[in-house]
Amino acid sequence: MAINEIFVPVWNHLSHSPLLAIAVTLMAYLFAMWVSARFHFSPLANPVVMAVALIILLLQLSGISYERYFLAVQPLHLMLGPVTVALAIPLARQLPRLRRSILPLSVGLLFGCVTAIVSAVLITIWMHGSYELALSIGPKSATTPIAMGIAEKIGGIPSVAAAIVILTGAFGALVARYLFNWMRIRSPEIRGFALGLAAHGIGTARGFQVSKEIGTFAGLGMGLNGMLTAILAPSLVPVLVSYFFK
Repeated sequence: MAINEIFVPVWNHLSHSPLLAIAVTLMAYLFAMWVSARFHFSPLANPVVMAVALIILLLQLSGISYERYFLAVQPLHLMLGPVTVALAIPLARQLPRLRRSILPLSVGLLFGCVTAIVSAVLITIWMHGSYELALSIGPKSATTPIAMGIAEKIGGIPSVAAAIVILTGAFGALVARYLFNWMRIRSPEIRGFALGLAAHGIGTARGFQVSKEIGTFAGLGMGLNGMLTAILAPSLVPVLVSYFFK
């Protein structure tokens, strides 16, 4: 019996199994983490970006569509919610410091959230993006599941929203340290909160690589900005887009 007569049926079976997609996803991330550790967790070696690039390459080589892959990894996608909620555990240990910073953090949250939404739409319009693209990019500073849900609700493209969210987080995690240093921002609370607010999950992961304090406040910024974006974006983004696309 030829090798391909054995390999082809096995591959066809595995390629339709969720276990293969989940295993490949986890292995891609573990490999990316190993590479990132070899570079001392440099912002230039972001494990999420490397894992995403590796998955895209594997999907292209194997001929598996993104829709089929996404359907297979739904169990991992569903875990995003509980993992986000679990960030409340380290945050609870910082409650005394949080109480002292509640007012400036609240003001920063409001202005940061509105600025992120408005600037995303205006930049898309300035660069002659389409109506659907503007609707998809508007919620870019929320976490992936929130941004995808908002984009789908207001008429955007969820997959585009997910891609922009990842790019936003990767860029934020890359430049945040240099930007904070340039602005002479030393407070771990401000660094973390701003990082989580602007760069959501990827920024939060980067924050925990730097310190538990920065990671904790990044988780707070990510969670609160996700909730506020879910409240404001469904109304604010369509209004902005409709006004500029009249």
